[in-house]
Amino acid sequence: MKTTRYFDHSRSRPDRREIRDEWILAAIRDPVEEKIQSDGRIRKWVWVEEKRAFLRVILLADGETVHNAFFDRRYPRKERG
Repeated sequence: MKTTRYFDHSRSRPDRREIRDEWILAAIRDPVEEKIQSDGRIRKWVWVEEKRAFLRVILLADGETVHNAFFDRRYPRKERG
């Protein structure tokens, strides 16, 4: 998995340490939603059942480099389905 320095640094935060690579890869491969930002970065969301929350993954415009990942408390859907 390709990552930015920003992402590598942010993973040391207590609220980000628990995010598993498998969840990030699931968001990249099979998101429940995807949006392209005005700067070309790509937002993808996936439901993480273990956490009962949506994980938002931000990719660079290349579609494969992870720039950020966090549990999105503001995602409008409260749970999958």
